[in-house]
Amino acid sequence: MTDWQVHALKYADRAERTRADSFVFADNHDAPHPMDYFIWVLRRGTEVILVDTGYDGAEATARGRPIRLEPQEALAPLGLTPDDITTLILTHLHYDHAGGLHLFPNATLHMQAAEMAYATGPCMCHDTLRMPFTAGHVCEAVKRLYSGKVVFHDGDAEIAEGVTVHCIGGHSRGLQAVRVRTSAGWLVLASDAAHYYENFQRRMPFPIVVDMQNMLDGFTRLGQLASRPDLIIPGHDPLVRARFPQDIAPHITRLDLGPSKETH
Repeated sequence: MTDWQVHALKYADRAERTRADSFVFADNHDAPHPMDYFIWVLRRGTEVILVDTGYDGAEATARGRPIRLEPQEALAPLGLTPDDITTLILTHLHYDHAGGLHLFPNATLHMQAAEMAYATGPCMCHDTLRMPFTAGHVCEAVKRLYSGKVVFHDGDAEIAEGVTVHCIGGHSRGLQAVRVRTSAGWLVLASDAAHYYENFQRRMPFPIVVDMQNMLDGFTRLGQLASRPDLIIPGHDPLVRARFPQDIAPHITRLDLGPSKETH
């Protein structure tokens, strides 16, 4: 079968962060440490799979975290609209990954059963664990469930030929990474199983965590899933855009061809 194309679409960024926001026991904890926000598009011929939705302007205002592009604007250079998306892999239900669910009415969601249980269960009684979630996004996922448009997975599962999901946990109970067969080899969209390259390269945990052991074990799992380390794509690292080529538009990065030669 033909390999998949993979595009990372940057829709927001935050510069007012430090290394203490990104790493437990951060070295040089006051040093600036910016974050990029992405959604990902997988394409093979006429097949299209969206990984995560980002969040919209309303959520940006509510959280005081502005976005640069609404999800529909981000998709436009690829010739796609939200209505074109019928398969949506949701890595987890945090606001910056599920905040645009309502914009994709035709999509069937693929998510881990553990994530729905976590986001609607007793852990949400704790303010610290509830903070990355927004109730409206979780309710949208529940409404999609009651309309017959959620497929639950328990661990590893195949979404399409050459596309699989793998429950990692750690950052969120049902966090899943996405493995994609590309011309460069098996590429892994880590999502928040590794926000930054340093998380898995130096085994430095991210501070928002529900299960530290799962997060640390997940760093190893990412390496087992990818054909080689440079095909592990962290979920929020600005270095992704430096290491992989721009494609079609300034906010779109092509991942499936592997890193640019200059970055080896």
